[in-house]
Amino acid sequence: MPITEIELPILSRFLCAVEMNTGLPPQPLDASAEQQQRAQQDGGEEQKKQLPKGVVLGPDGKPCRSCTSVSSWMAMARSAPASKDKQPGTIQTTTPPAGATSSLSLPDDCPPDVEQLGRSTWTLLHSMTANYPERPSLTQQMETKQFISLFGKMYPCWVCADDFRSWMKDGNEPRVSNRDEFGKWMCEAHNAVNVKLGKKEFDCNKWEERWRTGWKDGRCG
Repeated sequence: MPITEIELPILSRFLCAVEMNTGLPPQPLDASAEQQQRAQQDGGEEQKKQLPKGVVLGPDGKPCRSCTSVSSWMAMARSAPASKDKQPGTIQTTTPPAGATSSLSLPDDCPPDVEQLGRSTWTLLHSMTANYPERPSLTQQMETKQFISLFGKMYPCWVCADDFRSWMKDGNEPRVSNRDEFGKWMCEAHNAVNVKLGKKEFDCNKWEERWRTGWKDGRCG
């Protein structure tokens, strides 16, 4: 059955929220050597040249904006030779505004880099677990597993998607029998990224305070 024909009515229960500061780190920034090699297989000679650290190639062999941090993207733009005419087979880049270069950020109406994409995605996923039923039906559990499976295939950063699918296959299948179980599973998935980035892990016993009820000290109103 085509993906577009799969019905997931349980998604109507979930709160769709986007938050720029989650308090937790973003998705992985670098592709592994194996992932980079696979991405380069169909690329031309220009794409196979050394790129700045953190620049990840897409499956088409070209730099992937959704897989690359803004600082790495700008480093690539600065390292590209100035030329008025694009030559066949070269990587075309756009020189960022001076203000954006100095602050390592882009205007809000630019395509997201891997960090912004990761922050927004984690906010959505954690908010979904916070609004998951306490006692989901078997149908709801099945639909949720379907969503997670499709998410792992369609996430824009293919390197991150690869890592997520590999993590799930390594004994970490979604636990969706109730809200608390699903919330802690999502927290563990996020912490797997934290570990890879060398970041501090979040206490998963506090996932509900962070994403559903608010902190006990009343700071969230």
